[in-house]
Amino acid sequence: MSAIETYNKWLQQPELIRSGERDELLAIADDAAEIESRFYGSLEFGTAGLRGIMGLGTARINVYTVRHATQAFAEVILADGTRENPSVENPSVAICYDSRNNSARFAREAACVLAGNGIHALIFDGLRPTPELSFAIREYGCVAGINITASHNTKEYNGYKVYWSDGAQLPPHRAAEVAARMAELDVFACVRSLNPITALADDLITVMGADTDELFLSRVMAQANDFAAVASVADEFSVVYTPFHGAGYKLVPEALRRLGVKRVFCVPEQMVIDGDFPTVVSPNPENPDGFALAIKLAREHDADFIIGTDPDCDRVGIMLRGADGEYSPLSGNRTGVLLLDYLIGARRRAGTMPPNPVALKTIVTTEMARRVAEMNGVCCIDTFTGFKFMAERKNALESSGEGNVIFSYEESYGYMLGDFVRDKDAVTASLLLTEMAAWYRSRGMTLEDALAALFEKYGYYAERTVNLVMPGLDGMARMKALMQSLRGTPPLEIAGVSVVSRRDYDAGTEFVVATGETTELELRGSNVLRYDLEGGTTVLVRPSGTEPKIKVYILASGASADECDAQLEKFAAWAEGL
Repeated sequence: MSAIETYNKWLQQPELIRSGERDELLAIADDAAEIESRFYGSLEFGTAGLRGIMGLGTARINVYTVRHATQAFAEVILADGTRENPSVENPSVAICYDSRNNSARFAREAACVLAGNGIHALIFDGLRPTPELSFAIREYGCVAGINITASHNTKEYNGYKVYWSDGAQLPPHRAAEVAARMAELDVFACVRSLNPITALADDLITVMGADTDELFLSRVMAQANDFAAVASVADEFSVVYTPFHGAGYKLVPEALRRLGVKRVFCVPEQMVIDGDFPTVVSPNPENPDGFALAIKLAREHDADFIIGTDPDCDRVGIMLRGADGEYSPLSGNRTGVLLLDYLIGARRRAGTMPPNPVALKTIVTTEMARRVAEMNGVCCIDTFTGFKFMAERKNALESSGEGNVIFSYEESYGYMLGDFVRDKDAVTASLLLTEMAAWYRSRGMTLEDALAALFEKYGYYAERTVNLVMPGLDGMARMKALMQSLRGTPPLEIAGVSVVSRRDYDAGTEFVVATGETTELELRGSNVLRYDLEGGTTVLVRPSGTEPKIKVYILASGASADECDAQLEKFAAWAEGL
């Protein structure tokens, strides 16, 4: 069916006519390009679920695409979801949402569709951090979970993430099952939904609230290592926090207060829950511009450092105070290295380091993490990008007795700690980053001092990510063509530096240029290319799973910071030329 045919079909839907929503579509009747953009196809359901711009259309996020996805997910759950756990006679699904426009409405609609399929829905009474959803799935024995969020995307976007019974996002084969079912179902005719009043009366919808918060916070606080260090500096140590108008506004400040931090200053303008994110261009802690108000507040209170969490509170970014009193951002790679090194020391001091400790990182995360881990007797293992892969590896290592994971992280500001969640967790990470800063403060050091000490101890490393944005209807085709070109004609050198070996993680192979030998990799099945170069720099190329762009990761090491920076500049120029 063509875009215009699908558009006309939507115009005839009785529900759109009754609700008045059809007016949105009538307004674009003479705009062929907009019709094509909204109806050229359907949003692709992948391992991250659905994500797109809000609005009516098959290629947009709206009530109808949310119901459609939930119906397909419900049918997958009913078809084989309980086979993995036959003792569950009445499957339940936990539902969470963030501060974005329409998130609460989409969450309620999802709950009603689950109820319409006889599945018990546990929905939070308001917005909550993503890690609390992962916790609730595990705590209440749910078969699955749904999260309405577009993470750190701009205000126009929303998304639909789905989780399985371990509290992690769906693995690829489960996502493929949902996608296949969606392709078989009509967006409108397929949906079975109950009125919310009926669903509540029939106990098919349960509302979660403060009790779940308290259970979650108790597990968060159990991750703390050194209350005494915090108490020793509590009178002068201070933190500025911003939730960027999102779900961290309540639990992050509470966790810091329970840690013993007396001087927690929250950015008042950004504590306001608002899906338009009025004080920032993008509610992304990776974007330093969003911290302008936090920096202003930090200067007023001479804060030790700044914490910012994204709208669904699974990512966290920090800004450090330098010797000049100014605040500057710290990358996710370096934040993770600081935290890993601190946790190893803190757990050993506390006597809580488990046997066979393991740190997990993604293939695009700095190799400095491996250096830190291995110099301290901790095994470091790579996974594909995405915490579902880290969760799988953690589960496998611990169930087999091969290792105990103490920390998992990726370069894009995501950190997973403890055993009570299987996704990135900005609440617990904020707690431990604050504890770390207080511990260094008790020793007369800032986090900037601590990072400098790490480079002296472990060597110099630097990283940069170049984003090749490819928007529009032809964006996916251009991304595919670039990856095909790199595979079809593999570069023998990059920016004048010879390629020593190349890995294709899709095929699961590594080719050594000097010998011509090809070997099998343990990891396979992800569309990522890796080039190891003479001199130690690594370049990786990976299409984003949630945005129309290809990411080029440059991982450099050298004898000095200047040497690393020079490598970054050289290889970034090559990447931008792609």
